[in-house]
Amino acid sequence: MVTGANVERRTILKAAGAGAAALGLAATTGCGGDSGSGDGTVTIRYSWWGAEDRAQRINKTIALFEKKYPKIKVKTDFQPYTDFWKKFNTQASGGNPPDVFQNAIGFLRKYDAKNVLLDLNEQVQAGHLSMDGFRAGLAKFGEIDGKLLGVPVGSNSMALVIDKPVYTKAGIKPEQGWTWSDYHAAMKRIRTRTGRAGDTGPYNIMYLYDLYLRQHGKAFFTEDGLGFTEADLTDWWTQAKKGVEEGIYADVKKVDQIKPKSAVTGELSGGEFTWDNFTVRYTSEGKSEYGLAPIPTTDGKKTGQYLGSLMLSASKRTQHPKEVAQFIDFMVHDPQVARIMGYDRGVPATQAQYDAFKPTDPVNKAIAAYEESLVKAGVLEPITPHPSGADICEAAFLRIGEELGLGKRSVDDAVKQFFTESKTALSS
Repeated sequence: MVTGANVERRTILKAAGAGAAALGLAATTGCGGDSGSGDGTVTIRYSWWGAEDRAQRINKTIALFEKKYPKIKVKTDFQPYTDFWKKFNTQASGGNPPDVFQNAIGFLRKYDAKNVLLDLNEQVQAGHLSMDGFRAGLAKFGEIDGKLLGVPVGSNSMALVIDKPVYTKAGIKPEQGWTWSDYHAAMKRIRTRTGRAGDTGPYNIMYLYDLYLRQHGKAFFTEDGLGFTEADLTDWWTQAKKGVEEGIYADVKKVDQIKPKSAVTGELSGGEFTWDNFTVRYTSEGKSEYGLAPIPTTDGKKTGQYLGSLMLSASKRTQHPKEVAQFIDFMVHDPQVARIMGYDRGVPATQAQYDAFKPTDPVNKAIAAYEESLVKAGVLEPITPHPSGADICEAAFLRIGEELGLGKRSVDDAVKQFFTESKTALSS
């Protein structure tokens, strides 16, 4: 994902390593055909990525589900983000993926093309899964070519996380509709008045670059490839490099030295672009007060934003599609699940769950208020479809952008390398 997401994942890696052992959660290797019993009880396998805290929350929701559906047992498995997908790819290639699993938009076309994902529309029609009551168009988020391949469990959107005292000291108050010119002027003002870089820098934040492209009538992805040119990316990365040289973006080498801590909580920058629900991390990691500011615009109106979401998807090989559908339905609609999960996977996707969990802490209240402000401002748009291979492009953008920032590549070399790797990923 984006820079903030990448750091969050690195934090997850450390926490989740011991988490599986501590909770006694182990991968199951039995196929769906072996998951029934003589008394009619069936067992489904559920896998996700995340850390121990997420696992503890999810296990509580599973206990509620099994109480409501005593004939359905759920075996669980979780991994850190990168390990999850390595394992999942091996399972899918071997014809033994979990019955239901956490998923993301960048993987839908990839695994649909590999004939892994179950189209859940049949279960909706059968009444085992309801797609009613989703917020802000999220019901369509997991639809690809008319097939329902994922059901959203939560939402998030890109935001500018800021160190509020730094912005106050610099006399800056970002408001919906501020422009990139306003933003760059603010970055210089932060540098001048506080001695800190205004922003961590946009080198490898793919989802921010996507919004910038959408503001200009393009997008990072089309249905079958990239939606921008080498010249577009050259301009983006050239401006990023210039920002570091001017001191308005943080020195990437210094940022790298304090990882996994962020540049914001490490007091190297006044803010950085990331997903709104990651704000919780900054509060737990830093000693300042952090808030959410709007995405800058090109014309004062269009931000290019959409609600992203983690999803639950099902395996086409599952022998229990009805039970899997009932499990997904419970997880996205039951109010008690929302009270347990909170905003761990984003703001609840359905209105019933959104209403059931009312955050009392300032951070989560700010996240809810931010997403409500996006709906009120009318800036949300449909997400651009991601082609098969999008996950590999995302990883390449993150890695190559970081290499550029560290001075290991020139702008021209970085651009050529990214397009070379993306062309291979999107044609495979």
